[in-house]
Amino acid sequence: MTPPNSASAAEALDTATAEPADAPLRRLDLLETQASSVDQSDRRVPINLRQSGPTPTELLISTRVRKSPYWHLSHKAGCWRATVYNRMYHPRGYVRPEDGGAMVEYDALVNRVTMWNVAVERQICVKGPDAEAFVNYVITRDVTRVAPMRGKYVILCNERGGILNDPVLLRIAEDEFWFSLSDSDIEMWLRGVNTGLKMDVDIAEIDVSPVQIQGPKSEDLMADLVGDAVRAMPYYGLMEATVGGRSVVVSQTGFSGEKGYEIYLRDATLYAEDMWNAVLEAGEKHGLMVIAPAHHRRIAAGILSWGQDLDHETLPFQCNLGYQVPRKKTADYIGKAALEKVRADLEAGGRPYRQQLVGMVMGGRPITDYAPDFWLISGADGGEPVGYVTSPWYSPELGANIAMGYVPLEMSALDTPLRVWLPEQYAEIPGQPVEAKVVQMPFRASANPSARERARLQGRDYAD
Repeated sequence: MTPPNSASAAEALDTATAEPADAPLRRLDLLETQASSVDQSDRRVPINLRQSGPTPTELLISTRVRKSPYWHLSHKAGCWRATVYNRMYHPRGYVRPEDGGAMVEYDALVNRVTMWNVAVERQICVKGPDAEAFVNYVITRDVTRVAPMRGKYVILCNERGGILNDPVLLRIAEDEFWFSLSDSDIEMWLRGVNTGLKMDVDIAEIDVSPVQIQGPKSEDLMADLVGDAVRAMPYYGLMEATVGGRSVVVSQTGFSGEKGYEIYLRDATLYAEDMWNAVLEAGEKHGLMVIAPAHHRRIAAGILSWGQDLDHETLPFQCNLGYQVPRKKTADYIGKAALEKVRADLEAGGRPYRQQLVGMVMGGRPITDYAPDFWLISGADGGEPVGYVTSPWYSPELGANIAMGYVPLEMSALDTPLRVWLPEQYAEIPGQPVEAKVVQMPFRASANPSARERARLQGRDYAD
């Protein structure tokens, strides 16, 4: 099935099961109690599904949470709110709601070019004679196939197969790798693993901080900054360069599904202003806008966010990352035995886990801001909740709300009708769930389609 367009999105809602006349008004129950009807029996710590809404408590600013080298520059650019990610303050809004909010930032991303402060992608360097062998043991994919000055999206799993982190891995040299982390502190895990392995590697966080340059005009902006050689850079390619007179590594990667790059600044605590201001100056003629990381666009691209769409108790097969479990990698890696057992069970028709991540098109008023809760999902009858939404947003291109969420494995087939319990500001009828339907992800084509996406569009199975 191809990604839905506006017509198919509307059709998906039109064909969902109609609201039963006697559907119970259960909003009060959903707000006050844990949804025990959602089967999380395969988790040691179930996700808290109480619907508490926005938290009015003031966030305490303290030295326990780090400020990135770009934090003050984000303030200058208009950052008005933030969250915590990798124990660092993380910008989450530049345009205030009264001025259009996050959807103004979305417009800049899909039509021009944007810069994001993503220094929270902390860089953990593994360097030394045994670096390749060590990295190959802690990730599921085969790192021997990654050449120097190339990158790869990877996952690290625990011995049970749960996903500890899903970083971009940069191979800077034969003996040097950078893990560009998502939101879990993996440095201590790597150090602990090597306490037992005793491989000849040095493992440490380094003073390198990235920004992302994303949007259809990103290539032209990057060419102005580092030269036309960037135009020939392949997806997940790397290059050494200087920006603002400072040493950087440039990658063609990003968290948006749009054309994009990341600039990894060395000695970032010293030179943040030089690089940042050089980008701002070069970006003026391209309509550059500093924005928050575009979760609205990454949802449409089917890009996952660790801690939101997956965590250390999530198996790759549960969240559409089964392709990260290679069939041909002969070398051992952490979690290999558990993951191969799960795959065999699935292929034999088994049910080795309870919940499956799916894409959904759903009704309701446009969702134009971050969801503070895991909103609950019921079957077509609107009965007891059976799953939960992880990442919702409104898609202007599709003219409908879209979301990722977990539903029982047996309800994960395309076209399965569902109901989603939205909060009152988005619900069509207060106290009543909106219609939804399982659809294919990504919701819209990416400017830089991954190998997995290209294979799916060509009708092929992709396994690394």
